[in-house]
Amino acid sequence: MQIQSTAIRAFDYQPEHGKLFVTFSDGDEYVYVGVPPRVRDAFERAPSKGRFFLRVIRDRYPYNRI
Repeated sequence: MQIQSTAIRAFDYQPEHGKLFVTFSDGDEYVYVGVPPRVRDAFERAPSKGRFFLRVIRDRYPYNRI
């Protein structure tokens, strides 16, 4: 899903595996594992995706660069 954000270009979610794929504005891509659907939904609704990401997702879920 493409979004309007200065920090994040797009994200995608695989609910069956709890994987959140995030593409940042610089082109770096990461997958965050174990993200519950409620967090993904809140991320989509957040007025500031970057702030939400920093506050709720970053450093709270295991991740890998892809």
